[in-house]
Amino acid sequence: MNNYLIVIVGPTAIGKTALSIKLAQHFGCDILSCDSRQFFKEMKIGTAVPNETELAASNHHFIQNKSIFENYTVGDFEKEAISKLKELFKENNIQIVVGGSGLYVNAILQGFDDFPEVSNEIRENVRNQYEEKGLEFLQNKLKELDSNYYATLLNENPQTLQNPQRMMRFVEVCLASDLPYSSFLNQKKNQRNFIPIVIGLEAEREIMYNRINQRVDNMMNDGLLEEAKRVYPNKTLNALQTVGYRELFDYFDERKQSSKVESSEDYRLLGNAIEQIKMNTRRFAKRQLTWFKRNENTIWFDFQTENSKIINTISEKIKNAN
Repeated sequence: MNNYLIVIVGPTAIGKTALSIKLAQHFGCDILSCDSRQFFKEMKIGTAVPNETELAASNHHFIQNKSIFENYTVGDFEKEAISKLKELFKENNIQIVVGGSGLYVNAILQGFDDFPEVSNEIRENVRNQYEEKGLEFLQNKLKELDSNYYATLLNENPQTLQNPQRMMRFVEVCLASDLPYSSFLNQKKNQRNFIPIVIGLEAEREIMYNRINQRVDNMMNDGLLEEAKRVYPNKTLNALQTVGYRELFDYFDERKQSSKVESSEDYRLLGNAIEQIKMNTRRFAKRQLTWFKRNENTIWFDFQTENSKIINTISEKIKNAN
């Protein structure tokens, strides 16, 4: 096996895009985005999609290639990404994956459990019941349909029980298959035709948080408010259940509740929404680090490390693997 997949992981706003471009230029290869929200063309600013200069610097894949109106799952991504990598490896035995979505990174590295197709009818029915009856309905439904998995989550991962998107997915699969969701887990994973080299970027917490705060300010200056307004009518779509959009949707909702909002009050509401985006993004970054730290094979670097040092480390790994 002589294919190598460089995987760049780390929290949001840490500099993964910049590093991936430098590595792609050095190794003469392409970049696959593994950010589960950068796929959607309606969400450019709020997902920190690489700018035009960055996109022109290297060949990128899975950037704004889908619509928020498409039902695009991690399983779909796995199939498309592996197919694209097989194609790219014919041209260059080194390729790059970059992103902060741990579940999607795992889908490429390890394969993903094979779940049944869920019809639009079932999906819409579950969503409608959630919107009408709330999260408790989903929790009780999962407990009814897959009591073992419900108990596992309750004991080992209780925060998942508070995640509406994950809970809707669990219930959908149970209803579509007439089987417990847990029966589809831990299946034999597909073999991969590459050796992964996982590079992690990190920073001291205060530095990381300051970078996040600055990025949110930059997004607002670049037009995130207007972008959120455009997609606001479709705010219940799965793709839009994302930090940076949810908070602005709440701001729009608050404004709609009053026929007239004084400019000073509007300024306060918007300021609160921006602070919520920053806070929730910081929390998200913390969860990202927790996820990626689970992989003991990841080689971690401070985000200010010279590119040449990272390149030398990767080259040495490749040399030793041959």
